[in-house]
Amino acid sequence: MKILDFYIIKKYLITFAAMLLLFIPIGILVDLSEKIDKLNEFDVPLNEIVDYYLNFVWYFGNTLYPIFVFLAVIWFTSKIANDSEIIAILSSGISFNRYLKPFMISSLIIAVFALFSGMFIVPEKNKNYNEFQYKYLKKSRETSKIYKQVNENDFIYVSSYNPTRQLAYDFSYENFENNSLKYKITARNIRWVEQDSIYRMTDYFKRSFLGNKQFIEKKRLKDTIFSFRIDELSTLNYMAETQNFFELNKFINQEIKSGSPLINNHLLVRHKRWSIPFSTFVLTLLAVSVSSFKRREGMGINLAFGIITAFTFVFFDKFFAVMVNKSNLSPILGAWIPNFIFLILALYFLKNAKK
Repeated sequence: MKILDFYIIKKYLITFAAMLLLFIPIGILVDLSEKIDKLNEFDVPLNEIVDYYLNFVWYFGNTLYPIFVFLAVIWFTSKIANDSEIIAILSSGISFNRYLKPFMISSLIIAVFALFSGMFIVPEKNKNYNEFQYKYLKKSRETSKIYKQVNENDFIYVSSYNPTRQLAYDFSYENFENNSLKYKITARNIRWVEQDSIYRMTDYFKRSFLGNKQFIEKKRLKDTIFSFRIDELSTLNYMAETQNFFELNKFINQEIKSGSPLINNHLLVRHKRWSIPFSTFVLTLLAVSVSSFKRREGMGINLAFGIITAFTFVFFDKFFAVMVNKSNLSPILGAWIPNFIFLILALYFLKNAKK
């Protein structure tokens, strides 16, 4: 049995790797054809373009690898079924459940790697990928206005924030004590100065209140420190996607305390880091169940079913993500419903396959 297990595991992993090597260059070429004009317009250095596409490989692969898993299993399973190898395996007395074992082992290998990379490697690649996008490719590099609570007593407002320059405009900082305004700071803009680890405000104005008295302070430039991080001024949806497992949990806790309007989006990102690797098992089970038997129509019918099903899975994944962001659907349901739908479908086909 070890020979059979090794044979199927080798076929599975080699075909999956072949799918990645086939589709990732296509993805790069399609992306490059769309962006070549802007890259020329901004005269982007070649080394930055190379770094961008190295990050793109991780971004593209992490987004679509469940499709590659499904198509890989459909392809090689249909092929060995068409060569009557599966008939020979099952006719030798091996049960269908035992036949599934090497497929699940292969799925486990891919899922563990996907889980680890999704938690720690891909977030860093996403950060570099998105920074390049906003530096060179986005028409508008500034996020819209934001008003949020940064701790129990302090609130901030900015009309716009530029993440590449770490610069915010129309800054306002309000401090309350016992529900009374203690002081308010405004500035035309505020910039994070990395080398000095300080904030620099332009046209600084501070109004303080002490009983019935008011105190005014004005400065052309004012350097200071605040308790919030500069990236908290961003409303970009991708912020959670750039955090590793530990950073993301801390980030979400901070966003909950601040009342962020994007909290559902951030929670969805966290749940998907678990649900997408799990989809490897679901899609493998479904692919094996529908492609393990020789058909008169040949491999074509299985491949057609595989392509349609793979893109249906992507559709459901995107649909429920939109539902989370635009309605009151729970992020955990938005992340896991596609898996549950396809698990039911897989169990249905598995029942028929065993017959």
